[in-house]
Amino acid sequence: MAKQRKTEVNILEITQGKITFFIRGQTPLILNSMSQKAMHELLMPKGRKTAADKAQSLKHNPLEEYRGSVYRTRQNDAPTRLVFPSSAFKKSMGTAALDIPGAKKAQIGRLVWVVGDTVEVYGVPQLFMSVVRSADMNHTPDVRTRAILPEWACRITVQFVKPAINEQSICNLLAAAGVTVGIGDFRQEKGAGNYGQFQLVSDNDKDYARIVKTGGLKAQDAALEDPEMYDIETEQLYTWFNAEMMRRTGKREAA
Repeated sequence: MAKQRKTEVNILEITQGKITFFIRGQTPLILNSMSQKAMHELLMPKGRKTAADKAQSLKHNPLEEYRGSVYRTRQNDAPTRLVFPSSAFKKSMGTAALDIPGAKKAQIGRLVWVVGDTVEVYGVPQLFMSVVRSADMNHTPDVRTRAILPEWACRITVQFVKPAINEQSICNLLAAAGVTVGIGDFRQEKGAGNYGQFQLVSDNDKDYARIVKTGGLKAQDAALEDPEMYDIETEQLYTWFNAEMMRRTGKREAA
């Protein structure tokens, strides 16, 4: 009777790599957090409003929507008030992998991650109002108010599994994600807009250092309390809204 040969199983040793990147926005970042009001409505819907209810309530509150669109930390000793989900950068890298030969989105999802739940984002927010199309069948137009960062910067740490992926591949993938995908609303990935694009810079980049110095916690808190308008269209809409509020109710929008 022939003897069975012993099969030797060799398991490749897996290690983890880690790289810290300094990121500076190339195009403005539109923040898109779901507001507490919207989450409350999902948690406990009020039902359809009657015509009388609609007449007595405002459809929009620009200041409230502006403040509700940001991701923020409650820690008063943090370097920034604004944060952004770290998963956005991972998703951005996964999407960029679709356009890069040799990289697969599912593989990036398993082998790459960004350290922490959120990333501290530097930059002074401004109030941005724009016409958007709703997701209903008729694509009904509406005016949406969000916070926008004309200039922004952050630092992220990416971990990955070696030797399946190497350092150069991670650098190339994140750089490609900054150009072809981006983060936030109306980003490059969607095709129509080009917001949320970013580039990798050195830690002594002059513009990065300036944004970090001028766009921290105090500046962000002040801008959330009393924001500047992002553009002329926003200023005109907001001015008209306050004038109409005064005409209808006798008072301006509450700050």
